[in-house]
Amino acid sequence: MTTVLLVHTVPLWRASLASLLGTGQGIEVRTAERGAIRAALSGGCPDVLLTDLDCPGARDVLDEVKTVTAPHGGTYPLAVLTRSDQPRGLRRAYEAGALGYIDKYRPVDDLSEVMHKLADGGRHIDESLAFSLLQVADMPLSPRELSVLSMAEEGDNVAGIAARLHLTPGTVRNYLAAAIRKSGARNRLDAIRRAKEAGWI
Repeated sequence: MTTVLLVHTVPLWRASLASLLGTGQGIEVRTAERGAIRAALSGGCPDVLLTDLDCPGARDVLDEVKTVTAPHGGTYPLAVLTRSDQPRGLRRAYEAGALGYIDKYRPVDDLSEVMHKLADGGRHIDESLAFSLLQVADMPLSPRELSVLSMAEEGDNVAGIAARLHLTPGTVRNYLAAAIRKSGARNRLDAIRRAKEAGWI
């Protein structure tokens, strides 16, 4: 029996996904909302954590998942439901250590097989998501360069970014210059455009 902890913030979608998963052979489904993963784990250790990257607060769910430690000292196998046109969500899932990437538009008849595979220590990437995931995994920017570029995309100027990150304006300019160079862009706006298209920000 493979136990799947389904984390979703929308009750109707959570119930629907749980019902769908529950029809799979050898699958036991438990559910949790955002912010309640630790409490759900008190009811027993699941074999797989599953979440939907389209659900409201998915970023918070992934952040919460990263802090949950399995009894053996590692992390629980994480699987995400997503789409190929959501590279930003894929990047966050990749950073959270997801082992399963499931296209929401795939046939559902073998979903239980994917859950069993992950529970047994395997990995799964739907073919339709592979190229987008490769782009995400091949990101050349450092975490600091990425955060600075993300703030610039939100409209912050150099002084504002420096204040938020407790850096000097010169350091922020250096990070921006590095992000422009590494992304092969002509200027800051071009770097932001390329980063958004690649799903880095």
